[in-house]
Amino acid sequence: MRLILSWLFRGFAVVAALSGVALALGYYLLQRSLPDFDAVIDARGLGAEVRVVRDRWAIPHIRAENARDAYFALGMVHAQDRLWQMEVNRRAAQGRLSTLLGPRTARLDRLVKTLDLYGHASRSLPFQSPETQAALEAYAEGVNAWMAHLFREASGRGAPEFFFFGDEGLSPWTPADSLGVLKMMALRLTGAARSEIRRARFLLELPPERVADILPEAPRGAITALPRFAELYDAPFREAQAETPEDPLVTAFGPAPLPELAGASNAWAVDGSRSASRRPLLAADPHLWLSAPSLWYLADIQGGDLAVMGGTLPGTPLVLVGRNREIAWGLTTATADDQDIFIERLDPEDPSRYQTPEGWAAFEERQIRIEQRGADTLIETVRRSRNGPVLDGGLFGAEAVTPEGHVAALRWTALEDEDRTFSAAMGLMTAGGVEEALDLASGVRAPAQNVLIADREDIGIVLAGALPARRPDSPTAGRVPSPGWLAETAWEGIRPAQDNPRIFRPRTGALANANNRVTDNRFPGHISFDFDLPYRIQRLEKELSAREWHSLNGFLALQTDAVSEMARSILPLVARDLWWRESRESAAPAGPNARRSEALALLAEWNGKMDRNRPEPLIFAEWLRQLTLRLASDELGPLMPLASGLRPLFIERVLKDVEGAGVWCDIDKTPERESCAAMVEAALDDAIARLVRDYGPNPEGWRWGAAHRAEHPHLPLGYVGPIGWLVSIRQETSGGDFTIMRGATEGTGSEPFRNVHASGLRMAVDFADPDRSQIVIATGQSGHPLSRHYDDLAELWARGDTVLMSMDDADARLGALGEMVLRPSE
Repeated sequence: MRLILSWLFRGFAVVAALSGVALALGYYLLQRSLPDFDAVIDARGLGAEVRVVRDRWAIPHIRAENARDAYFALGMVHAQDRLWQMEVNRRAAQGRLSTLLGPRTARLDRLVKTLDLYGHASRSLPFQSPETQAALEAYAEGVNAWMAHLFREASGRGAPEFFFFGDEGLSPWTPADSLGVLKMMALRLTGAARSEIRRARFLLELPPERVADILPEAPRGAITALPRFAELYDAPFREAQAETPEDPLVTAFGPAPLPELAGASNAWAVDGSRSASRRPLLAADPHLWLSAPSLWYLADIQGGDLAVMGGTLPGTPLVLVGRNREIAWGLTTATADDQDIFIERLDPEDPSRYQTPEGWAAFEERQIRIEQRGADTLIETVRRSRNGPVLDGGLFGAEAVTPEGHVAALRWTALEDEDRTFSAAMGLMTAGGVEEALDLASGVRAPAQNVLIADREDIGIVLAGALPARRPDSPTAGRVPSPGWLAETAWEGIRPAQDNPRIFRPRTGALANANNRVTDNRFPGHISFDFDLPYRIQRLEKELSAREWHSLNGFLALQTDAVSEMARSILPLVARDLWWRESRESAAPAGPNARRSEALALLAEWNGKMDRNRPEPLIFAEWLRQLTLRLASDELGPLMPLASGLRPLFIERVLKDVEGAGVWCDIDKTPERESCAAMVEAALDDAIARLVRDYGPNPEGWRWGAAHRAEHPHLPLGYVGPIGWLVSIRQETSGGDFTIMRGATEGTGSEPFRNVHASGLRMAVDFADPDRSQIVIATGQSGHPLSRHYDDLAELWARGDTVLMSMDDADARLGALGEMVLRPSE
C-alpha cells in the first residue's frame, strides 16, 4: 500500500509540475503580446518620425509632422491595444463572425450579408472626400505596419484571444474595413424596424387603443389613432408565439433585441452668458452597449494642421466625441424613423415575383456564403425588392407579422452606396467653428445623430442624418409594416438635409438633448413617433435652469446625477392608497405585512435618488416591474417579453384611467373584476417576496447596486463558461433607466436590473481652459486581459470620476508610462 501511495504521489507531482510549466509557458506567451510603450519601431509607409507618449492611463498622445503620419500612428496604437476587438468588429461588418465563433453567430452573419452592409461600405469609398480617403489609407497602413511588426518580432500574435481562436484568417486592414465598422455601428444604433414589428405584433392581439397604452407614442404632433394592422392585408397571420431570446453572442455584436437598447445619450452646453468662466461649456456622455474592452478608445492626435482628441472608434480614424483646438462636440442618438418594413405580396403563380403599383416585378437574387467554424458552409440565395433586402429566415422577427403568401423587406437610409457619412465625421474633427460644423453635418446619412457643438463663443445643435420623405396619405405612417404594393406607402426619396432641425446661438444660452423630441412637426415632416421617455430631459432642464451660471465641476456632477424624475412622478401615484392605509392603521402589522410596512416607510422618505447603496431604488424598481407583469401578462401572453421592464407611462395611463386604460387592471381570465388598487398591492407583495428570496429578509440590507451591476462582457470570451468571469468586468452602479447617469436594464431573466447599456464615455470641456478637459471610459485603454490598463479606469467610471485629458505636451508627459518612437523604413 505504501508503494502504491508513493507512486500515486509521484504521479501527482509530475502532473502538477507539467501543469505548472504549461501555465507558466501560456502566461509567458500571452504576456509577450503586451506592447512596449518605450519601443523604437521601424515602420514602412511613414513619411517622417512620429513620437507617441503614453500618459499614466496609457492614453496615447501622438506627435507627427503631418496629418497622414498622425493617422498612420493612430492605426498602429489602435492595433497595439485593440487588435482583437478590431478583428471581430471587422468580421461582424463583413458577415464573417462565424468563421471565428461557429454556428452561434450564423444568424447575425446572415442578416449582415442579406443587407450587404460591407458591400455598401466598400462601394461608398469613391464618394468620400480626398482627405478622408487619404486618412483611411494612412490608418490602414498603420494597422498593417503593427501586424507586420508582430509577425516579424514574434510578439505573441498581438492579442491573447488569437491563441484561442487562431489568426489564420488575419488579413491586411483596408479602408473598406473602417467604412464597414461605422456601417455596422449604424445598424446597432437604430431600433426603428424592431419598433414597427413589435407594434404590429401587439396590434394583432390587441385593439389599437390598448396598444397605445403599452407602447405610448411621443406626445404632440402624432397621428391620433393607430391603424388596425390586420385589416391592411387580406391573408392570415401566424398565431402569437413566445419571443425566442437571441443567442447572447448575436445580441452582443448585432442589433439590439429591444428598440429601447438601440442607442441613447446625453449632451448639453451653455454659452458664456451662462458660464462662470464666461466661456462656453459642453458635456457629452453617449449611452451604448457595454463590453470589455470598451467600445471607446481615448487618443490625442496631432500632426500638421490636425489636432484633435477624445473618444475614437477602434478600426477607424474617427474621433466621434471630442474636441479640436476650436470646437468640442458630443452626439446623441436621434431615434429617427429611418427604417421601414415593407410587406411584399408574392405572385401566386410565380413566387419569384412580387406585386408593385405598376404590376408584378422579379426579385433581384444573389448568393451568399456563411462559413462556420466547426460546421458546414451555408450557401443561400437572398432576394431584394424595390423596397430593399428581403428578410428571410426570421431576421428581425419579421416573420411574425408577415401574412401567408408574402415576404418582408427592409428599407433603410444606410443601404446606399453614395454615403458620405464618414467624410462628414472626418470633417467635424478639423472644423473651425460651430457654424462650419453645423454645415458639415448635412453630409451624414446614418446613423442619425443630434450633434451638439461648442466653440469659444457659441453653441449649436443639429440633427445629422437622412430622413425618409414619406407621403402624407400613407396608411401606416411608417409606424407598422407597410403594404409594399401601395404607391402611397413608398418613400419619395430623402428629405433635404437643410430642413433638419438646427439651433444656433439659442436665446436662453443653453442647449440639451437626451434623445427627446426636437420638433413638433406633424407627419410626414416629423422625425419619429418613438423618442426616449421625457424624464432625463426634464431633469436636465430643471438643473440647467436652477442656476444662472454653470461650471465645469457642476457639469461633471450633473453627468453622474442619479435622481429619477420618473420615480418622483410615478411613486406617489402607485403608493398613495397604501400610504394612506398605513397611516390609518394604528396597530403595528405583523408577519409579511410588517415587511410591506417597512418597505412603504422607506419609500415615503425617499428622494428618488437611484443610489447603489440604498434599498429604496430596488424596492421601487421591482414593484414597478411586478406591477407591469400583473397588468399586462394576461393580455399579452407570450408577447410579454416584448414589453418587459419598467414602463412608467403605461402605469400612469392605467392608474389614471387615461382613455379607458384602467381596463388593464381587470384580469380577463377570472370571473371577478379586479381593481387597480388590488393589483398595486399584490404587485408590492410579489416584489417583496422576490427581494426576500434573492437578497435576504431585511429590507434595510437590500442594495440597488447589488442588482444594478454594470456588465462589461469580454467579446466573445465573456459568454464562454467560467472563463467569462475572469475576463469580463463588473461594477455596482447608481442610476437607472431614466436618470441622467443612465444605466439601462433588460427587465427580464434572473437578473432583471443588470446595467447593460450606459455612458461608456463621459467628457466635459470648458473653453476658458480646454486643456483642463475631463474624460473617462468605462474599462481601460487596453484590450488585453493581462494588462493593468484593461480595467484601470473602470472603478473611476463607476463612482463618477474622470481624468484630465490635455493636448499639451507637458501634461501628457507628467507621469508618462513611456514614449514610443516610430521611424520610417524602406
